[in-house]
Amino acid sequence: MPTWRIVMRAVSRLVATGLVLLLAALVTVPTGAQEAQRVMEMPDILAWKSMRARAVSPDGAWLAYYLAPTEGDSTVVVRALSGDAEYSFEVGELPMFGGGSVEFSGDSNWLAFQVRPDRAAAAKSKKPLPNSVGLVDLTSGEMTKLERVRSFAFGGTDVAWFAVHKMAPDGRDDEDWKGSDLLLRRTSDGTTLTVGNVSEYAFNDTGDWLATAIDTEGRTGNGVQAREIASGRVLPLDSAEAAYQRINWTDEGDAFAVLRSVKDDDYEEELVAVMGFADLGADAVRRVEYDPSEDEVFPGGMTINASHTPEWTDSRDALLFRIHDSEMTEEAMAAAEAAAEAEEAEDEMAPSADSDDVDTADLVIWHWRDRRLQSRQQVVQGADRNFGYLSTYRVADDRFIQLADDDIRSVTPAPGHRWAIGSDNDEYERQQSLDGQNLVDISIIDMHTGERRLALEGVRWVFGASPDGKHLLHYGDGNFFSLDLETGESVNLTGDLGVAFWNVDDDHNVVKPPRFQFGVGWSDDGSHILLTDGWDIWKMGADGSDPVNLTVNGREQQVRYQRVFRLDPDLDGIDLSAPLYVTTYGEWTKKRGIARLDASQPGATGLLWDDAAFGSLLKAEEADVYLFTRETHADPPNYYVTDASLADGRQVTDTNPQQAELAWSSGVQLVDYESVKGAKLQASLFLPANYEPGKKYPTMVYIYEKLSQGANNFYTPSANGFNKSVYTSAGFAVLMPDIVYEINDPGQSAVWSVLPALDAAIATGVVDADAVGLHGHSWGGYQTSHLITQTDRFSAAIAGAPLTNMISMYSLIYKNAGIGNGQIFEASQGRFTGGPWDVTDAYVRNSPVYHAENVTTPLIILHNDKDGAVDFTQGVEYYNTLRRLNKNVVMLQYVGENHGLRDPANRKDYTVRMREFFDHHLRDLGMPGWLQEGVDYLDMEAHLKERAQAIADEVAAAAEAAAAEKAEAEAGTETEPAESGTTGQAGGQ
Repeated sequence: MPTWRIVMRAVSRLVATGLVLLLAALVTVPTGAQEAQRVMEMPDILAWKSMRARAVSPDGAWLAYYLAPTEGDSTVVVRALSGDAEYSFEVGELPMFGGGSVEFSGDSNWLAFQVRPDRAAAAKSKKPLPNSVGLVDLTSGEMTKLERVRSFAFGGTDVAWFAVHKMAPDGRDDEDWKGSDLLLRRTSDGTTLTVGNVSEYAFNDTGDWLATAIDTEGRTGNGVQAREIASGRVLPLDSAEAAYQRINWTDEGDAFAVLRSVKDDDYEEELVAVMGFADLGADAVRRVEYDPSEDEVFPGGMTINASHTPEWTDSRDALLFRIHDSEMTEEAMAAAEAAAEAEEAEDEMAPSADSDDVDTADLVIWHWRDRRLQSRQQVVQGADRNFGYLSTYRVADDRFIQLADDDIRSVTPAPGHRWAIGSDNDEYERQQSLDGQNLVDISIIDMHTGERRLALEGVRWVFGASPDGKHLLHYGDGNFFSLDLETGESVNLTGDLGVAFWNVDDDHNVVKPPRFQFGVGWSDDGSHILLTDGWDIWKMGADGSDPVNLTVNGREQQVRYQRVFRLDPDLDGIDLSAPLYVTTYGEWTKKRGIARLDASQPGATGLLWDDAAFGSLLKAEEADVYLFTRETHADPPNYYVTDASLADGRQVTDTNPQQAELAWSSGVQLVDYESVKGAKLQASLFLPANYEPGKKYPTMVYIYEKLSQGANNFYTPSANGFNKSVYTSAGFAVLMPDIVYEINDPGQSAVWSVLPALDAAIATGVVDADAVGLHGHSWGGYQTSHLITQTDRFSAAIAGAPLTNMISMYSLIYKNAGIGNGQIFEASQGRFTGGPWDVTDAYVRNSPVYHAENVTTPLIILHNDKDGAVDFTQGVEYYNTLRRLNKNVVMLQYVGENHGLRDPANRKDYTVRMREFFDHHLRDLGMPGWLQEGVDYLDMEAHLKERAQAIADEVAAAAEAAAAEKAEAEAGTETEPAESGTTGQAGGQ
């Protein structure tokens, strides 16, 4: 039976019970020529696959990536970039966000990837299941699966070795014993070595050496070793009854540093020493050790911080590490205090009560002089507790130098390790927590001596040091500056170039903010800097000499040259000796592309330019093989293989072939309009599937700030409320307008921008003016909640997590970060010039709650009780105000959820309810019972179970139908058995 018939049968049953699901929106099933394309259903959304964690083999022969659905088990696809060979392997279900890793061997003959438990097994298990790793021989497509794996890594190039770190055996109850087996497999012949009790391992960059930390039961055999891969020679470098951790190789792979921790009964944490090993291939390994417990100069009550990774300096003349306080145990502290008291007269001090017998208050003291709110201190307490003061041990001088301290806590070594950059905001931190103006003082620190020089005072924007460690880029008052770290002198890089390098399009309450760098920056040798004026990319010397506009005509052509692709991830900057590939964007056409620059002469060569987006560009490490992704509003991102010219790209991935079965938007129109204040703006109008010219369609208006730049982006179908692709599939038009802001009028600015956009969209003949819905989330939820107080032109609206009272919101806490909202209101999205006492009228006229009596639009508010961005009380305040005024309002509160929805059941539930709401108000479809009458609290559990089961039945029915169709298609087809250990292979064999 076709899937849609099964679903329609389920829908008919649900309509009878008042549970109108997402697919109740199927007004009719397309017939005739359109029969092959159906409206997107919940099962399609959950099965929709996207690429994750891709990699290209060094020789450019293979592309590998995860293909992961929204829900369900994923596949690793390995695709030949010449020819049609393709392998695929089932790898279990990835987490909703992130997960999975793929890695090619240095000789390009092997691929390894993480294999997670499959969805069914994970659901049945009462405890987390271990991960595995798949190792694929690319010459045959055969996969070997290794179970219970912590991590894996390849080492070596000509001869590849594969390291697999196994999990500890089940039942081990000694948390201090972290060692487990490390398998070393030579891929050429399968020879495998086992190193026992390994807690940590790391190949150097070339794969010539492998460092391992050994951790045994009771620590009796602990140590650190280095294995020369080619010869198999093992060098025992240190051993002690200690834990070794945080192995860190130099970039050149000729030395590594490691921490050694020992227990001390007098301290809560272990005491740490740092060790460095170099010249591993020499007759005698160079060994450096710094143990603070043996140094009288080292600050008392402190130790090296084991939470931070140590490193060698580039010149191998010092070790870098971080230190922190080391708390004594209560017993040791009591003993120390008793010893001190014994030296005084016994009658001078009464004995103190035993702390264990004292009931203490559970209290937090908020003081007006606090530099950081107590809530902020609570959020960052982990970072504060693990904070480490940067320090160094100078080997030749046998000298410890503390580079950071309480006067300058934030210290970052510049490349080359001659200088360090100290950043101090003590003078400004309290005020910054109030108004959002982030200022710091910058000091230059001599890493050889610890000497400090104040270089910059009260600066807001400081960017990174040059890769050669000689200059620091900073910005102020509309210009970029280069600070010479040796002399302390700054030169203005942009002041004489005749164009603005500040963001003239930024409408926040910030004076002349810089353009974000879009991937431009320092050259890899530090000799030059690339900067953008928003249209063109400029090159100049680190001292400001010889400035040149590389792209020449961006401003004239209204094309923005934006991001320089970093094709070699090992470089610390941009390689100006090689061609530069830069993204391009047409400000008013919305076309995107990729252009090529030669840094030695001005002028850009356009390589790709289309009504599309090109988000990724990869290059094989050792071959002239390039891959780019191309997407449009109707085509998901897929990779195309080509050469350096990027011409004649051949598509090599097809992430969602089932899309051909689904109804999709018929196109996108750019709508030009002006705001009430005269700003030239655009909106993207996405046409519904099967659009017929002259016919008017129900329309969803989705708002945030500027959205028209997404006209050529693909919107992956999702079940998390509103989704452009899902709604256009169901026959809605979708309008995404631009909003620009006037200072002190964030809400009114939305009115001045959105309503003219709606007028212009209606004028196209696409939009049914009597069936327009409005939705936004967070800041878009605020704009939604305010717009409906100023107009009755929307038939229905849903405001997700909205700010509704700007006065009360100002003084609440942004709990996710622990900061006060005042700094957001004055220096970020709020766009106010002060607090409510400064511009009271502005706060009132832009607060929806004060204009609630004007609302005539049926409204749903989504607001969750654990929202850490917009306080839950904002939704409650608006809901109660509207309810008091007898307005048509419903609030959805997903218990325990934050600013957005993470739980899959909640995401699906919200998606269905949103669709039911807009279907009723924009399409005159039936009103479900929960929307018409609400649900009593005592009936809520049964109501939710019934709806969840209905969604599950729908998905199961579709899966059953798909399986039946697949079985029918495969019936009678003979298949050869897979080779031993091979999960799956197809094509080109």
